Amino acid sequence: MRIFVLYFLCIIATAANAQIDTNLLRREPKDTTGMKLNMDAVYNRPFLTVGKLPVALGGYLEANWQHLGTDGVTEGHQFQMKRMTLFVASGIGHRLKFLSEIEFEDGTKEINIEFAALDMEITPLLNFRGGIIMNPIGAFNQNHDGPKWEFIDRPTSAVQLLPATYSNVGFGVYGKKYQKDWVVAYEAYLTNGFDDKIIDNNTGRTSLPATKLNRDRFEESFNGMPLATAKAAVKHRKIAEVGVSYMSGVYNKFEDDGMTLDRKRKVEVIAVDANSTLPGINTFITAEWAWISVDVPGTYSQQYGRRQQGGFADIVQPVYSKPLFGFEQSEVNIACRLEYVDWNVGTFDQTGDKISDHFMSVVPAISWRPGPQTVIRLNYRYNLQTDLLGNPASKTAGFQAGFSSYF
Repeated sequence: MRIFVLYFLCIIATAANAQIDTNLLRREPKDTTGMKLNMDAVYNRPFLTVGKLPVALGGYLEANWQHLGTDGVTEGHQFQMKRMTLFVASGIGHRLKFLSEIEFEDGTKEINIEFAALDMEITPLLNFRGGIIMNPIGAFNQNHDGPKWEFIDRPTSAVQLLPATYSNVGFGVYGKKYQKDWVVAYEAYLTNGFDDKIIDNNTGRTSLPATKLNRDRFEESFNGMPLATAKAAVKHRKIAEVGVSYMSGVYNKFEDDGMTLDRKRKVEVIAVDANSTLPGINTFITAEWAWISVDVPGTYSQQYGRRQQGGFADIVQPVYSKPLFGFEQSEVNIACRLEYVDWNVGTFDQTGDKISDHFMSVVPAISWRPGPQTVIRLNYRYNLQTDLLGNPASKTAGFQAGFSSYF
C-alpha cells in the first residue's frame, strides 16, 4: 500500500506540473540504432518527463476478451484485465540511475515489485546493480512488456516452465562493448533464490514458477544459499542476437540450527534465445528454449520430473505499413507462435514407457499497430495437452482479442 501511495503521489505531482505548462510535457526519445539487446529492455521503454522534474514516469496495460473451450466444454465469454504496470525512473546523479517497475495483475489479485534497482556505471564494461532485479534467465523474463508482442498470452514455457518476471533481491555486475556492427554484453548476479515449493506445491509436478509465491524471498533467503544467474549475449546489427543464460542454486532447506536435514539439492537452468529480422521482407523471428535439471529426492514419485524442457518460436510478418483510419504510423502484421513444453523428460522406471506430461500449441495472429506503442491483437489458440500416462491429449481452442499499450 505504501508503494502504491508513492506512485500515486508521483503521478499527481506530474499532472499538477503539466497543468502549469503543457509545453514542458514530453516523451524521452528512444534509441533507434537497432543495437539494443534483450537485457536492455528494462530501460528501453517510453517515459514521460515534465520540465526539470527529476522523475520520469511510464507504464503499460493489457486487456482482452476470450472464448475458449476444452474438449467441448467452455466457460463462455470472458473479459480479462491482465495487468497494469507502472515505471518510475530517476537520474540520481552522474552515472547513477534508479528504475522501478510495479505490476498489478488481474485487477489487484497480485501486486508485485518486479524491478527496483540502483545502477552505478564505472565503465561501459563494468557497471554495478543492486536491489530487486530480474534474474536474466532467457530473453522473455527481461523483455516481457505486452506492447512489444503480437500475442495476448505470454509464452507457456515462460510462465509455466520458467518463472516469468522472476525477481529477487541481490547484487551484480553487467557490461557491454560495441565494435562497428557488433555488440557483446554480459550480466551476472547473486540473489536470494528458490525454495522447496519447486516440489511441494499444488500443481502435482516439478514447478519453478511455484516458488514465486514465496514473498519472503525479498527479505530473507530460504536456506542461506545464493542463487547465481548469468547471461552473455552477442548481436550483429544485420544478422541476429543470440543469448545464453545459466541459473544455479540450492532449493531445499538442508540444515536447521546446525543439524543436517538433507544434502544440498540443486536446480540448474540453461536457456538459449535468438532473434533476427530477415532482410528484404522484414520478417521478425524470435525463439527461446530452456533445459531444467532438478535434484528431486528419491522418496518422491516419478510424476515429479527431474528434467524439463521447452520453448517457443514467434514469426511476425508486416503486411501493411501505411496510414490507416487517420493513424499515420499504422502497421498490420500477421504472426504465428509455436510452443512446446515437456514437464517430465524421461521414462517410467518400471515399464520403460515415455512419461508424457507435455504441452503443444499453435497460435496464429493478426495485429494492428496504430502507433509504435500500441497493439490491437486477434489470436486463435489451439492447444494439445497430454497427461502423465500419455492418454489422448485434451484439446483447447478458441479466439482471443484485446490490446496492449504503453502510456
